[in-house]
Amino acid sequence: MEEKELTCICCPMGCQLKVTISDEVTVSGNKCGRGAIYAKKEVTDPRRVVTSSVRVKDGELAMVSVKTESDVPKDKIFDCMREIRKAEITAPVHIGDVIIKDCAGTGVRIVATKNILKAVC
Repeated sequence: MEEKELTCICCPMGCQLKVTISDEVTVSGNKCGRGAIYAKKEVTDPRRVVTSSVRVKDGELAMVSVKTESDVPKDKIFDCMREIRKAEITAPVHIGDVIIKDCAGTGVRIVATKNILKAVC
């Protein structure tokens, strides 16, 4: 049997959770159901949303902010970042534009989170 202590990040309450891992995962300390779901997911399949920026060619700005459309396995974050670092897009860029269709084999798309207009020369 293994025990872990976590702070819930699902709401501003920040409940102190105690997770017991044996044949099944049990959670205590949560004041709502979201805390139990978060804790179980965190110990069995931790995932994160990745945010970064990508180079923009011919844009008013040199970089555009991007993020994963959904969370990716925590152990794939550095693979995603390597792929994002290599990416480049030509202006104009619009919020929601897909920059990478399948980042690091996760099946998750990288999307723009800002509009960048084409540079006026």
